Amino acid sequence: MSSIVMTGGGTGGHLAIVRAVKEELRGRELVYVGSSSGQDRKWFGQDEDFAARYFLDTRGVVNQGVLGKVRSMGMVAGATWRTRRILKEHKAAVVFSVGGYSAAPSAFAAKLLGIPLVIHEQNAVPGTLNRILRPYADLFISSFEESSPVRAYPIRSVFFEKARVRKELRTILFLGGSQGAVAINELALELAPALRARGIRILHQAGERNLESVRSQYGEMGIEAELFGFSDRIPESMERADFAVARAGASTLWELAANGLPTLFVPYPYAAGDHQYHNAEFLARRNMAWVLRESELEAGKVLDLMKQDLSIPSRALIEFTPRDGSRKIAEVLEGYLDGQG
Repeated sequence: MSSIVMTGGGTGGHLAIVRAVKEELRGRELVYVGSSSGQDRKWFGQDEDFAARYFLDTRGVVNQGVLGKVRSMGMVAGATWRTRRILKEHKAAVVFSVGGYSAAPSAFAAKLLGIPLVIHEQNAVPGTLNRILRPYADLFISSFEESSPVRAYPIRSVFFEKARVRKELRTILFLGGSQGAVAINELALELAPALRARGIRILHQAGERNLESVRSQYGEMGIEAELFGFSDRIPESMERADFAVARAGASTLWELAANGLPTLFVPYPYAAGDHQYHNAEFLARRNMAWVLRESELEAGKVLDLMKQDLSIPSRALIEFTPRDGSRKIAEVLEGYLDGQG
């Protein structure tokens, strides 16, 4: 039986795309190839939707010294050779890459074997690997490009199912990711007294490493806040919230959009190519979100944003965000599996 090989990750943003698309491919032969480092194994190590799962020894090349780059490229070369055998063994009909260093071996192996390569670029500014591979891809998919064969972003259906138009600010969600975001944590703590005075409930993803420190600081102020680090119940947290403050990774951005949750985006300032800022600007220039750099964050500015009519951006987000991205990408991949690609 021929298979669809899904690859790429390292970070939750990449892996969320794999998860969203694979949910539309049930009953198909799926294989996952990722990295032993990063979050790949945490997400898919026990995922039985995949007939086989491989986690190879690879790591990123960017932000390494000279010797580090040489070693990383050597690891990719070795993993590419092993992946050639994996693709042959599972009779890969197509390789679906979501980028990140985890994707390199499978993408290179696909081209060596003449197997179709479909790339999904999640961000407004393409990553290094995807820029290199784009000329060799059979299809290049991006929600930020008008020329893309699929414009809809792959988002799990649960985010649409829990969507609602926000009208009144009763609960705020600070979303810093499982690793946390210091700037968002500091903003949340600075805003906490004013939020309490207005009767606004606080949901706060402070990050695993910062959880106890942030909990202690809320305690010192005598303020109740619902804190968490890693969570697999983000859709439920978004559903409860009326306003969010979040980083602007692409998957988080589109999940918030699908949910209709008005959001102030605070881009990670060191993201490659400043892609988080450009992701957020895509919505902000359409008056469906707000974006402030960390250097521009002021409690007063944020409180002023909260006074606006939240129903306007909330309704616009719901109307703007297509809900069939995962299905459309799945259909593209099934086309190769059925010999129609």
